[in-house]
Amino acid sequence: MANIYDVAKRAGVSTATVSRVFSQPDVVAPSTRRKVLVASNHLRFTPNVASKLFRTQRTAKILVTVPDISNPFFSLILQGIEDAAQREGYSVLLGDTQHDAKREERYAQMLRRREADGLIFLGHRLPKGAAEFIAAMAPQCAPVVNGCEFSPSLGVPSVHIDNSRAAYEAMDHLYGLGHRRIGIVTGPLASPLSRDRLSGATGRAKQQKATRPFTVMHGDFSIESGAAAAERLLARRERPTAIFCFNDEMAMGVLEVARRLRVHVPEQLSVIGFDDIRFAKYTTPSLTTIAQPMRQIGEGSVRLLLRILTNGHGADAPESITLPHTLVVRASTAPPPRSLP
Repeated sequence: MANIYDVAKRAGVSTATVSRVFSQPDVVAPSTRRKVLVASNHLRFTPNVASKLFRTQRTAKILVTVPDISNPFFSLILQGIEDAAQREGYSVLLGDTQHDAKREERYAQMLRRREADGLIFLGHRLPKGAAEFIAAMAPQCAPVVNGCEFSPSLGVPSVHIDNSRAAYEAMDHLYGLGHRRIGIVTGPLASPLSRDRLSGATGRAKQQKATRPFTVMHGDFSIESGAAAAERLLARRERPTAIFCFNDEMAMGVLEVARRLRVHVPEQLSVIGFDDIRFAKYTTPSLTTIAQPMRQIGEGSVRLLLRILTNGHGADAPESITLPHTLVVRASTAPPPRSLP
């Protein structure tokens, strides 16, 4: 296997010049750079990346934790993270924590042991180990970024949408169609985004001065919890004419229960979801939803993290980024029936 001395000899330059070609190519004359690269290709020489990383105290790895890798919402976010990281020469270490605090803590310890240069966590919980790492680096900014969620109390920058505004617009769509009996299926209220969505929905209902308050059921973002909520909502004496779910999977659970109970969507019941996962437009009927820019959330999270790493963990944390969302109207929403059951 060729080494740096072989390349230097073949190119007729010093070993220091060969090193600069691979570490600081801009400071080497183009003609010299070409000679070194030709010699390297001929000898099939690969720079010793490991030794370079050791000298710079970098691993070129980003740790990413996701609370539920089976949730399709996270797939495009992870693709965005992977693509952005690869473009910048970083590899991604992925941890599926399964909403388990102990797993989250084990991954956080990897950051403290410097087994990765930074952490992107996609859940709402900041592990104790990561919080201690952030505190230990203060007043410098620790390389930790939150994707999807936004919680100022955590003290880390994040990439997210305006969940309150998005839920407001979903409710506005239903009120605009004429619905007044609305059911809401939330995610876990431990999650800031669930609380923000409920706040936005409540704000629009208050603005409407609706004579009938909406009915709230609590889910956990799974299809099964959406189905369970639909069972309860559709069994009510005055059942809702519309159901707003805080993610698309729960909305799919509602659609399945409605089909089984022969409640026609959207003629008798409108259903609206949140996220616009790739399956939303293929449900029957296709699902009206709030589209999140999932890939951009992933890419933006990497850019935020690399900004911290590039700036040497400066004292000022980068500001969080709010990305735009879109209400996507499909076939699952329509005006309520004229004669209500």
